[in-house]
Amino acid sequence: MHTQSLFAAIDLGSNSFRLEIGQLDAGHMRRVEYIKETVRQGNGLDEDRNLTLEAMQRGWDCLARFGERIAGFKPSQVRAVATQTLREARNREVFLDKAKNILGFPIEVIAGREEARLIYLGVSHLLPQSNERRLVIDIGGRSTELILGHNADAQTLESYRVGSVAWSMKYFGDGLWTHASFKAAEIAAKAVLDEAQIIYRRDSWDTCYGSSGTVGAVADVLTQAGWPAGVIQREGLDWLKDRLLKAQKSDNLRLDGIKEDRKPVIGGGLAILRSLFDLLHIDEMFAAQGALRHGALFDLLDRESPQTDVRAKMVQWLTQKFGVDVAQANRVSGTAQSLLSLFMPDTEQHIAARRQRKLHWASQLHEVGMQISHSDYHKHGAYILDNTDLPGFTMDELHRLSQLVLGHRGKLRKLEAEFHDPMFVQQLMALRLAVIFCHTRKDPDITCVQVHCDVPRRTTQLTVNSAWAEQWPQSAHLLREETVAWQKTGWAFHFEVL
Repeated sequence: MHTQSLFAAIDLGSNSFRLEIGQLDAGHMRRVEYIKETVRQGNGLDEDRNLTLEAMQRGWDCLARFGERIAGFKPSQVRAVATQTLREARNREVFLDKAKNILGFPIEVIAGREEARLIYLGVSHLLPQSNERRLVIDIGGRSTELILGHNADAQTLESYRVGSVAWSMKYFGDGLWTHASFKAAEIAAKAVLDEAQIIYRRDSWDTCYGSSGTVGAVADVLTQAGWPAGVIQREGLDWLKDRLLKAQKSDNLRLDGIKEDRKPVIGGGLAILRSLFDLLHIDEMFAAQGALRHGALFDLLDRESPQTDVRAKMVQWLTQKFGVDVAQANRVSGTAQSLLSLFMPDTEQHIAARRQRKLHWASQLHEVGMQISHSDYHKHGAYILDNTDLPGFTMDELHRLSQLVLGHRGKLRKLEAEFHDPMFVQQLMALRLAVIFCHTRKDPDITCVQVHCDVPRRTTQLTVNSAWAEQWPQSAHLLREETVAWQKTGWAFHFEVL
């Protein structure tokens, strides 16, 4: 089968890595292949929250197999997302640098609320349209996501640091299921999830759905035992807990419907699930077919169009929240994008469009910190972006935007770590120059401006004629100062008046 019509999503979870390959057919995503491997990276975090070499190697080995399966796919056809374990791991870059090379595609570490949004997107797309208010719960290896939504719209999203792997390690670490360990695990889970009973009150939703790992495993066991198919009820959870207590440990557990790799973590997952039933007054939960990986697939398609890209909506929301001068933001954006197109005349259209879109967002947000401080607004803007959960964005994307906002004015030594990336440098230079050209907060005249960027030599030349320099002396002065700003970066910027 040709790969042009195929799309792939990879979920690097704390317990399992999953690969979902789908084919777009008449607006619907049809499954072509699904591969799941139990990697259990969540077990590999040491006391200092560093991944052990063994845990990293398990992940690399799995991604090598996934990479072989999706060889030939284009970057626009693949999205790989990593969740709580790699959010926590202090040495995640060690794992990710090698993982990206092995897989052959970027890997995005997503924030908890972005994980929740993608989970809901996957669940809602595989449910029939309905006016019901939905509560969606996903108990993962090291985090649990709760979402309130209606149809395809996720309205309330939260992520809690409680999961089946983490709780099994902490409360059933000796491999034994006892009344005391279950009691301790459930009390601890309720302590973490306590605020959820306020946010997700019983009168705020009509139907509860559970997604992925723990919920799927519990639903399968209960179905095999004769309970209603795909439905989890309180009585079923009591029955399952009783079976675990009688088995005492995973090696003794004999239950139809549960896979061997799920047995060591079912205790922690069950304790969390029971806690949620109690806190949120859930009587029954329906096992959903959709999950994070499906949401990543659908979001991959949405990202191809500015009209459906949720990130564009979030940028607009943030500019409104902080009272950004929209006219100036648009002025800077248009100028910066015009300059960037001169920097990269030979770049493929779809790659150039993505770079332009991200430069547009940075331009829209470059004054987002202005309400906090007029003089240091670029620093405050960067802080806002680095510490805001914006649905649709990965943590790396937000940090990239924050660095563009931080670097759009002032000295450049604060960005030393970013100057190895020519694409970032071109975006930053285009933004800085656009701010200079628009410094009067009027539409600039750049018709005579000529720009040439020599990436191998790490040099940019900007040329204007003498008439322009005489008409806009302040802009010419600022451009001369800009040459000094770049002198200690390893990149050269030259300004010349002909």
